[in-house]
Amino acid sequence: MLPGSEIDGFTVGDRVHAGGMAEIFRVSKPGFQRPLIMKVPRLGPVASESLLGFETESMIAPALTGRHVAPFVAGGELTRTPYLVFEWIEGPTLEEKLTAGPLPSVEVAKVGVALADALHSLHEQRVIHLDVKPSNAILRDDGSVVVIDFGYAHHEQFPDLLAEETRFRAGSAPYVSPEQLLGIRSDHRSDLFALGVVLYELASGRLPFGEPDSDVRNRFWLDPMPPAALVPDFPPWLQEIILRCLEPRAELRYQSSAHVAFDLRHPAQVALTARSKKSTRAGLGGHARRFLRAHSEHTDRLRSPPPLLNRTPILLVAVDTAQMEDERHTAIYAAISQILTFNADFRLLCLTVIPPSAPSLEHLVKLRDWVEPLGLNASRISVHAIESERPADVIVEIARHNNVDLLVIGAPSEGGRAWVHSTASAVTAKVNCSIYVVRAPRPTLAAAES
Repeated sequence: MLPGSEIDGFTVGDRVHAGGMAEIFRVSKPGFQRPLIMKVPRLGPVASESLLGFETESMIAPALTGRHVAPFVAGGELTRTPYLVFEWIEGPTLEEKLTAGPLPSVEVAKVGVALADALHSLHEQRVIHLDVKPSNAILRDDGSVVVIDFGYAHHEQFPDLLAEETRFRAGSAPYVSPEQLLGIRSDHRSDLFALGVVLYELASGRLPFGEPDSDVRNRFWLDPMPPAALVPDFPPWLQEIILRCLEPRAELRYQSSAHVAFDLRHPAQVALTARSKKSTRAGLGGHARRFLRAHSEHTDRLRSPPPLLNRTPILLVAVDTAQMEDERHTAIYAAISQILTFNADFRLLCLTVIPPSAPSLEHLVKLRDWVEPLGLNASRISVHAIESERPADVIVEIARHNNVDLLVIGAPSEGGRAWVHSTASAVTAKVNCSIYVVRAPRPTLAAAES
């Protein structure tokens, strides 16, 4: 992506952002008067996650409308050059607003109204963002907010690729909700939890649950320091709103972003509870009780994540894309074709497990080519290339977390490793669903003699 180069008629300009998952460039194209940007997924060590986010956003972004999203312009094919082009939205992100320090309470409420309105617009379009944070919210000159980056989002009517690959299920650690950590991606109240974190940060300059690196489960039990303990003369009504958004149990939060916006617009209407009067966090004993209660409520669900909402039959096929000429592919393909005739209502997951050094994009393209002749509706299929040295464990994990009904895998080839040491054997021993182990057809006697 060099300045001056062209991609599908778009002329690439300067790079304006380099994030962990993608890079953003200014681009132009004849016929477009408004400034444009091109988002390109990174293809380095984070390729699996960035491509998954790219596929998710490429499904969802074209379906979104309204002032609270950047208008979608075009997208590049994953098999050629993956990119997404949007209209450029002028204005600072909320992250940039924070560089000057915490905002006055009046401005926190004003920005909070705009962000809540934007989330309400998304929720009405059956989209849950699941990665609400200051860097993903742009403040227009008129005070409205545009929400960007839908790589972690969930759309009620589209395949949820991130739910199928559980390692990428949650969003950004400081803002992720408790239910996302439990594997739930279909609850719009997760965005309200993140909204509460953003409001807390705007008001105090701090994060309510710190900045965890890996273990983010402290939000199940940690009692955040109330804003009133950090900001002099903090309005009780604003503290009530923020702490209500931060409730670990979704049923205790606001149930709609529209309700949050209403309360922020009408402080006198806010019903004050004990939250509004807090001046300190729970002590050691209080935290111990909160921890034990959270552990009791959530341990079982953490061990056994809730099932996906889609209860149609789910079929998982493991495809070795490193050996596409293997005879077993023909047998697996024939088996899949036959199985799919038994039930028209299904979901097909195509999975390949590749070494960490292998190019993810290449193997994703091979998977797409492999499944294309089946002629299936795109909404019924998802493809996944996961980097791991332990393919059996990955296959078992994907099958378990997606409530797979039937798994299809190739048997060891003749002359290859023994059954007891094979991936198919390890998967058969561990997987909790039915499994169909496919062997390559034996050559006929005439063929063998010839």
